[in-house]
Amino acid sequence: MSQARRKAVLDIASASLDAGSGVVPAKRADLSALYGRDVLDLSSLRALLPQDVYKKLEGAVSAGTQLPAEISDVIANAMKDWAIGRGATHYTHWFQPMTGLTAEKHDAFMAPGPDGRVFNEFSGKNLICGEPDASSFPSGGIRSTFEARGYTAWDPTSPVFIVDGPGGSTLHIPTVFYSYTGEALDRKTPLLRSLAALSRQALRILRLFGDTASTSVQAVVGAEQEYFLVDRRLAALRPDLMLSGRTLMGAVSPKGQELEDHYFGAIPSRVMSFMQDVEYRLCVLGIPCRTRHNEVAPGQFEMAPQYEEANIAVDHNMLIMNILRHTAPRHGFVCLLHEKPFAGVNGSGKHVNWSLRDSGGNNLLSPGATPHTNAQFLVFLAAVLRAVHRHSTVLRLGIVGAGNDLRIGANEAPPAILSVYLGEQLTEVLNSLAEGSFGKSARQKKGLEIGVSTLPPLPKDYSDRNRTSPFAFTGDKFEFRAVGASQSIAPACIAVNTALACALDDIATSLEAGVCEGAPLNQAVQELLISLSREHMPIVFNGNGYAREWKEEAARRGLPNMASTVETVEHYSDPMVMDVFMRHAVLTERELLARQEILLDAYAKTIAVESGLIGRIGRTSILPVAMDAQSRAAELALRVRDLLGPGSAGKSGKEGAGRGGEICPEEKNFCVMRERTQDLAASLETLDAARRKLYDSPETLTRALAARDIVLPAMQDCRKRIDALEILLNDADWPLPTYAELLWTH
Repeated sequence: MSQARRKAVLDIASASLDAGSGVVPAKRADLSALYGRDVLDLSSLRALLPQDVYKKLEGAVSAGTQLPAEISDVIANAMKDWAIGRGATHYTHWFQPMTGLTAEKHDAFMAPGPDGRVFNEFSGKNLICGEPDASSFPSGGIRSTFEARGYTAWDPTSPVFIVDGPGGSTLHIPTVFYSYTGEALDRKTPLLRSLAALSRQALRILRLFGDTASTSVQAVVGAEQEYFLVDRRLAALRPDLMLSGRTLMGAVSPKGQELEDHYFGAIPSRVMSFMQDVEYRLCVLGIPCRTRHNEVAPGQFEMAPQYEEANIAVDHNMLIMNILRHTAPRHGFVCLLHEKPFAGVNGSGKHVNWSLRDSGGNNLLSPGATPHTNAQFLVFLAAVLRAVHRHSTVLRLGIVGAGNDLRIGANEAPPAILSVYLGEQLTEVLNSLAEGSFGKSARQKKGLEIGVSTLPPLPKDYSDRNRTSPFAFTGDKFEFRAVGASQSIAPACIAVNTALACALDDIATSLEAGVCEGAPLNQAVQELLISLSREHMPIVFNGNGYAREWKEEAARRGLPNMASTVETVEHYSDPMVMDVFMRHAVLTERELLARQEILLDAYAKTIAVESGLIGRIGRTSILPVAMDAQSRAAELALRVRDLLGPGSAGKSGKEGAGRGGEICPEEKNFCVMRERTQDLAASLETLDAARRKLYDSPETLTRALAARDIVLPAMQDCRKRIDALEILLNDADWPLPTYAELLWTH
């Protein structure tokens, strides 16, 4: 192997198994004692505030109204004292712009006084509102480069927290981010709007069923997170990994995941040290990490937190990704969150487990054991089916991205066709409703009368799991399995919440009308469920989502199959899609069109970066090595020819072939080397020409289409040529760490 590769591998092999573990306390007898230590939520604020101030704050948060100005300074002062007591020197408004990452600008508590001394200050104005530069973030045309003003505003429904730094800590204040003209420039604002819309419509259903106690309905979410770890010394030798998050070239390792020996295997000591460090940091931030394990691919791992209210779950998932990235170097790793960092092995996603809970803590997607709760459950279940069936394009828009395109539809992620898995028993119930037989089956001897009789017992694990389903019911929740590992879960949650709000609105309006006309609720519910089952059963599919037959069957059912990000994002401006978001004021028309522009632009730029990388690495690292090896192969072939002596022309038709008229192996090797080197040089020229197409048009859609249809195929061809050379060249010549080294060196 090359000298740089050899040194990196030897350094890793000789390093202590405990390398990096010194950054984690050796013993932690009781993590629960540290849980939430660096978080200041409403319950913690209660002890720091006067009673009247706390009640006003609590009332504003519950009602979703603006914080009264007269109490903001009191709250800010309490936060400042708490943060400084925890070692904080700065504060920041922490927000989630349309980059898909988080953003923060730190301001010091310390300020100079008139007497030349300094003091700590933090006013209510500092707490409630900030002003970052809006023109420097993606805005989709809402902000021009000379229009810089934008605002952040405190979101009191998500707790403030402290993040430790090497020289002091920083108070982080979760905020929304909006333009000078009032449009949302982030993902938190529409998320909060979608949660409010969902709560309003779900309460209408609960009121019909006689629930007058519930004051809200919350979407609750738990997002599993997959990731890869690569040794930092090896990653530093791969410009593609460092700048794009994935390997843009690399021959498949002789051993990958085919033996199925990595999944749930013993966690390497060095990786365990990293995981424990991450879990400690999550614990003090009040993020309960419940699960850790080896994933399917070598070098791949997973963690999963507890369910939480969706807004907090989104914030926590962004923090989890930040902590994974920032903790990895302390242990000599680089953490890869890209959806497909390595070809030939599974990519990474995050399964977003989603459910509904009323203000009393009752899970609305739990079937229950009484006729009343059964009927209510079936109404909410039918609403989910309606949301996914009628608004599948909206849900597909929640998982778009160039990275996710490499994973969706492969044997490691659900297909791009949206469908719902219910399991045999629930499917039978709905089929019987659709057929008008009300469940007269082997399981259910008597007819099912909604609101009078009970469903067959439905324990939590009443059915198997279907890993090929994009949207699977798993007992008391749905699992949206198609979200990418690097993606914010906010777009997926916004899509599900908003689509369901529309479906619940339709159902509540129908039931309210039936009851107003004098129909008993049970009758109105039963008639509606029959109608909904007949209309939306095509979205239910319990079989193998990878099968070719399913694509054909889905087409017959009229289910869309949008395989790429560009194809999907083009539908953002469809009237039916825009109506879903605008109906409950989750996004305005201008905000929707801006998001379409941002997503298309991000796709084109991602492909531009990746294609530029593969072109540069190909020209500066691979071609020189290949040409040098070709020269050595030519010299060797000549020496062998001289040793063999003159001979008649062989199958090559050339003088000097080996004795017996055959080309000698050395000459064959030279010919293959020359051909593959020439192929790569030609492919790189084609890629250069393709990349120029990215800049032929000022239209974002045109650039995105060029990236998908012209540049991406040219990149794939270059990769094919480079990977062929990697297999052919002497290992000592190859300049880049190989897949075997990247995946199996931990």
